[in-house]
Amino acid sequence: MQQHTEAEVCIVGAGFAGLATAIGLVERGVREVVVLEAEHVGFGASGRNGGFVFGGYSLDCAELLAQLGPERARSVYALTRRAVTLIRERVARHAIDCELVEGGALLANWFDDDTLLLRQQRLMEDHFGVHWRFVGKPELDSWVRSERYSAGLVEPDAFHFHPLKYALGAAAAVEAMGGAIHERSPVTAIENASGGARITTPAGSVRARHVVIAGGGYLAGLVPALERAILPIATYVMTTEPLGDALAGLIPSRAAVYDTRFAFDYYRRLNDTRLLWGGRISVRDRRADHIARFLKQDMSKVFPLLRDARIDHAWGGMMSYARHKMPQIGRLPNGWWYGLGFGGHGVAPTTAAGEVLAAAIAHGEPIPEGFERYGLPRTFRPAGLAAAQATYAWAQLKDRWRGLRLS
Repeated sequence: MQQHTEAEVCIVGAGFAGLATAIGLVERGVREVVVLEAEHVGFGASGRNGGFVFGGYSLDCAELLAQLGPERARSVYALTRRAVTLIRERVARHAIDCELVEGGALLANWFDDDTLLLRQQRLMEDHFGVHWRFVGKPELDSWVRSERYSAGLVEPDAFHFHPLKYALGAAAAVEAMGGAIHERSPVTAIENASGGARITTPAGSVRARHVVIAGGGYLAGLVPALERAILPIATYVMTTEPLGDALAGLIPSRAAVYDTRFAFDYYRRLNDTRLLWGGRISVRDRRADHIARFLKQDMSKVFPLLRDARIDHAWGGMMSYARHKMPQIGRLPNGWWYGLGFGGHGVAPTTAAGEVLAAAIAHGEPIPEGFERYGLPRTFRPAGLAAAQATYAWAQLKDRWRGLRLS
């Protein structure tokens, strides 16, 4: 960005949340929308995640129900179900080539105890109006073949795609409808100005009536009230070499697969017969060779036949977590809007947040009830980061203990 410009809305961050807000605004007729991105479209966890598109939040649905009660929990969850449909519609409407696969999602049970799955199935059916089909061990082999799993639940409305290609397509749609996106334009300051805010970059500035902060795990030093309310957490993904027919032998279906542990693996077949594999989280980014090494170890536990497969690519990206594990969507006392804290379940929730923010800005609609409970509690970094890493390590130990106890 090398200019000074005026806009109705300036959005900081061209990840999924920022792009969803931008496309939601231009679809509602707001044309003076400017998006500023410090790196490139889809940088960070948005362009580097596993590409799973399904309902829900990082907060477990049972906890969501306990915290919000039946009516509000169902309403808040429904926002993500509508987001899944909206993403599918936008891919078609804007001809976004993102390798979308209508394969559903399979929750594979790591533990030899079907009651866990049956309890989850009843919860989703009774309280969220969602039917996840139970798949016993004999049928499970038509979805995924691994001795690690005992049964599964299929979420049929889910799909998966290439996340970076979707982000690039969404950005192109924003610009085609009159919005502007400026890459390599890091925001150095935001300050209130007459009638709105002034957003400054090294090469120029934007004066806007509204500003939306959607930087997720990359907000260091910009807005203290938001930065202290999130934990930047790294997510890791890798892809194997092309595996040919061997991959279909291990994963006959085109479902995106994840498992029932707290520290779960997630993976899916790619069109070129590579296996995309993700898992683990950490409070720091890691080198690609380190990521490839520990993710390959995880993959080999599920598919021993792939222990010698070559890893062609490995990467990580920072996402933002709140202490309560729910998205943070709202408006600061000074009038600035924000959408962040989507954690490791962010594709549908970021789209839901974009719709909420776009409706609030364009039409004055209120932020839905339910999000108001969560807000911006402090994470007390660096102690909060240490606590998050310790909590994850403890969860891994509990997963191992439960597996031993049930074996």
